[in-house]
Amino acid sequence: MLEASITSGASALDKRWRRRTGRLVIVALLGVWLVTAYYHTHKTLQPGTRLEGPWYTVPLDNTIFIADISTADAYGRPILSHAIFDEVLRTIGSAREFLVLDYFLFNDSQPSGGSEMPLRPLSSLLRDALIARKRAEPKLRVLFITDPINDVYGGAPSPDLAQLRAAGIEVVVTDLDKLRDSNYLYSSIWRLTIKWWSGDGTGKGWLPNPFESGPSDVTARSWARLANFKANHRKVIIGDDGSGGLTGIVSSANPHDGSSAHSNVAMKLNGPALQPLLASEMAVARFSGWTGVLGAPSITAKLPFDGGGIEASGARATRVRVLTEGAIHDAVIDRIGAATREESIDIAMFYLSDRDVVEALLNASRRGVQIRLILDPNKDAFGHEKSGVPNRPVASELVSASDGAIRVRWYRTHGEQFHTKLVTIYGRDRLWLTLGSANLTRRNIEDYNLEANVVVEMWRGSNMAAQVLQYFDTMWTNRAPLGIEYTADFGVYADPTQVRYWQYRIMETTGLSTF
Repeated sequence: MLEASITSGASALDKRWRRRTGRLVIVALLGVWLVTAYYHTHKTLQPGTRLEGPWYTVPLDNTIFIADISTADAYGRPILSHAIFDEVLRTIGSAREFLVLDYFLFNDSQPSGGSEMPLRPLSSLLRDALIARKRAEPKLRVLFITDPINDVYGGAPSPDLAQLRAAGIEVVVTDLDKLRDSNYLYSSIWRLTIKWWSGDGTGKGWLPNPFESGPSDVTARSWARLANFKANHRKVIIGDDGSGGLTGIVSSANPHDGSSAHSNVAMKLNGPALQPLLASEMAVARFSGWTGVLGAPSITAKLPFDGGGIEASGARATRVRVLTEGAIHDAVIDRIGAATREESIDIAMFYLSDRDVVEALLNASRRGVQIRLILDPNKDAFGHEKSGVPNRPVASELVSASDGAIRVRWYRTHGEQFHTKLVTIYGRDRLWLTLGSANLTRRNIEDYNLEANVVVEMWRGSNMAAQVLQYFDTMWTNRAPLGIEYTADFGVYADPTQVRYWQYRIMETTGLSTF
């Protein structure tokens, strides 16, 4: 009897100990997960990121605004006016000393169901132009930085990148693990578990390629890396101009065949205002494992640094600066916050979802600032239908919360995307704009993705200011030959449903989104 009682007591103690140990293990694992999630969303940024370049006062002809516009006539026939990559190819053709390129999408994949718009082989055009220029100028140093999406995160090595390497062009695939995690719910688990065996994603594939149809299979490790939802999203080319000066293009356009029909914008710059961005690109290459030497370009052209502000440089001066990552967020929020009732805000954007931007726009509207938005309806994504998130619920919120003071129109897409990223703020005398790779989303402008924008401030009476304003007004008013309509009324795609609204809010907050 005594022995049985002792055995029973020991068994009960053993059960309590196991339960307590199990709870401690669960708490410890949860703690490790939370610490990992917090650290990788707040860790120190890598060198060369969150760049806030100084203002430079430049001659007006040192800046050129370029727009790619896609639309269709009344019969649905495509009408494309594209010039960005023609200018990129000219920049390559003039370089003699060096070229640095950083592009997110660089491949020939196309929509699985085909495209309503004619597509251009941008990836091969860029690849062949770089190889031809390298052969023509053997001393030309070329550094090509790109995102691992083009290798399908190691699961399908890029033949285009292989050809660049074979031609003596240095290729750097960005180390995204060094960036902060936007999708912290998943990425923290990935870092603690899958990353240890996922390696670089290479190996024999057995899962379908996530980006195109066909027989190409990729590994589960590639899919696991894809779900981190992070990117080097920059779209930049910088080189010498063949005469001892710097030239470059900052844009929203990718050298990607499937994206070649998209509408986009770009700014071509000349002069040392590009030097901070060039240094940033070199830093990205270095933290991604590049150990080469590009050499300092022998730039001779000098422009004045505008340390004294616009008052020091004159009311008709044109000023330029470059921004990356979170510095884009701060500049946009600050400038919207400073807008007065005598000013107007025009935004043309592929994705708009960042809560700080939404609140800043609503506050500006309450102050009497006139606000117009042209947004992509988020219905087309490389041959697949999209749900309209985030733009449709965000636009509905802005219109409703401002009692209609914030006006929205939708770009009429025909299988392609209104991929533009442009913010303009202007009054009677001055126009401020920023454009580049950055959507107005948490991932793009809150130090998760790598992004690059240029900011230009100019006299309202300048030719370029008139060009930018005319670009937006033409789309807004559908001022075009009979039968062409660039944009549609807000009601065409408005979506005030709570389901979509909270879907967007949860996706934006948690990082469980690709926008």
